[in-house]
Amino acid sequence: SENVTWGQRKRMADGKVSLAYSRFLGYDKAADGSMVINEEQAKAIRLIYKLFLEGYSPYSIAQNLTRQGILTPAGKSRWCQSTVKSILTNEKYKGDALLQKYFTESFLTHKAKKNEGQLQQYYVKDNHEAIISPELFDMVQIEIKKRNKQGGRYSGTGLFSNKLKCGDCGNWYGSKVWQSNTKYRKAIFQCNHKFKNKCQTPNLTEEKIKEFFLRAINQLIENKNEILENMETVLAVVCNTSELEAEQLDFQNELDFLVSSIESCIAENARNVQNQDEYNQKYDSLVKKYNDVKEKYENTSAILKKQNQKIYEVKFFINTLKKQNALINEFDNGLWDILLDYGTVNRNGSITFTFKNDIEITVD
Repeated sequence: SENVTWGQRKRMADGKVSLAYSRFLGYDKAADGSMVINEEQAKAIRLIYKLFLEGYSPYSIAQNLTRQGILTPAGKSRWCQSTVKSILTNEKYKGDALLQKYFTESFLTHKAKKNEGQLQQYYVKDNHEAIISPELFDMVQIEIKKRNKQGGRYSGTGLFSNKLKCGDCGNWYGSKVWQSNTKYRKAIFQCNHKFKNKCQTPNLTEEKIKEFFLRAINQLIENKNEILENMETVLAVVCNTSELEAEQLDFQNELDFLVSSIESCIAENARNVQNQDEYNQKYDSLVKKYNDVKEKYENTSAILKKQNQKIYEVKFFINTLKKQNALINEFDNGLWDILLDYGTVNRNGSITFTFKNDIEITVD
């Protein structure tokens, strides 16, 4: 899709963003037709994104929202995970809009058809005020893909879900409750396949995990000058995206040409009587070329997006570490959520923390 400015969008025939406000959480329609944030509803949107990055699954988030009595976009009391997933992937929450999702194929039928690549779709950045920052939105999309690649059903139940790996089998640690119906009730974390794979990695309490992580963060702070110097060097390398951007632009120009050809083909068929076999053959050929180039464009864009996300994570890590002028005395949820990629629990009881800047610190 093509990025366009506000002025360009105004000049487009289909330039208005169509939105069913009564079934869309977070925004109201202003008198001039623009989108304005509904601050009360926006709290629920921000909570959904926060809980997701804290390790909760869409299902558990839906349960949480239902328990709190927060109404769904349709005004119902019971949330379902599909609604949560839709909110987590909707570009409108970061202030953007995707236009021309449908088009009229023939002037005879006036039937609207879903745009599946036949016509150019227009992606408008900063179309309206964002509820979620673009960086946070992109982090959620990366986390969604990461969970999908893990396979099986993701079971996020809290802060430590899918953040600790078993050093023996590589599976995730999960929460277990011992003696749940007695006064000796105790929550522990252990490998989810501990007995199936006969893993020798130890059980951990929440207090022990927090203690170890606190010590790892303080090691970062103690060596922050050296770490920051190395990370600035890394940043200078990963920031060079000029070749990828040039390649992306070449593919975009080719797509624009093919889109114009497809539009002309459709318009000609709508205006004049043609041999439909010849029309379909020409149309299918153009669409095939478009899809081939689009795949190359999307692959390049995905690599570029991943690199830009890495740049963001490195910058965020640098800025966060710079602010730490003294050792930390208490566990910080924010540092755990944003800075840590995962921790590996070893047989000897130590934990190797792998941070999002690829630094590893082992604590025992």
